[in-house]
Amino acid sequence: MYFPLQDIEAAKLNIDDPGHLRIHSLETFGTHDGPGVRMVVFVQGCQFRCVYCQNPDSLDVKAGTMVEIDELVKRAKRQKNYFDEEGGVTVSGGEPLLQRSKLTTFFKALHAEGINTCLDTNGRLNDAGAHELLEHTDILLLDVKHINDEWHHKLTGLTNKNTLGLAAYRESTGKPMWLRYVLVPGWTDQPEYVEEWGRHFADYKTVQRVEIIPFHQLGAHKWELLKMDYPLKELSSPSDEVRQRTLAIFNKYFDNVILK
Repeated sequence: MYFPLQDIEAAKLNIDDPGHLRIHSLETFGTHDGPGVRMVVFVQGCQFRCVYCQNPDSLDVKAGTMVEIDELVKRAKRQKNYFDEEGGVTVSGGEPLLQRSKLTTFFKALHAEGINTCLDTNGRLNDAGAHELLEHTDILLLDVKHINDEWHHKLTGLTNKNTLGLAAYRESTGKPMWLRYVLVPGWTDQPEYVEEWGRHFADYKTVQRVEIIPFHQLGAHKWELLKMDYPLKELSSPSDEVRQRTLAIFNKYFDNVILK
């Protein structure tokens, strides 16, 4: 369930200050973005331009709605009884690291209330601010879109070096991480690169789970509404054969692989 942003206090605030997050939408009782039942905050703004983006309306860094961090904490507290031991709050995007200092404030406040935190990111930024945020992130959900940098550029418009660097940093801290891989026919399903992806992370001790997320067309209508040219509008979801092949490769390297 998504909360209409008009229901949130200060939703029409147009100033950008440290006490507010620029968000795209909210979801309650989410079960796909981290463990247990979660409140999911989708922030606004992303520097990647993924050819398969499911939320192109979240790309513009100047769009969205400014919402008080305190109001988001209050909403999380009201939902806390539904979280149980595993659940909590996940911040997704857009790209959360673009608001990393504000999210550090948010996650500290959530921890003060005993609420678990997850960060769902493409790893675009790997700096001191990102590291500070990760100190207050219970589980990092890292979307590693392609292991080959040339293909990563084709897929997103940007390099994968920061993403891989952030993964290495998280590994060095010993804190939990889930890895995510979107399986896109013709783009990320090449067996040789799937093998390379698996080998790259095979020795990581912090990787608790690997999720394979098959490409789908559920977000295609958003491209159309925004009058944007959708490069994958004719592409089908990966076949069962490709899904199972990818799953078999990842199973060679990881103990806990989930095909969504």
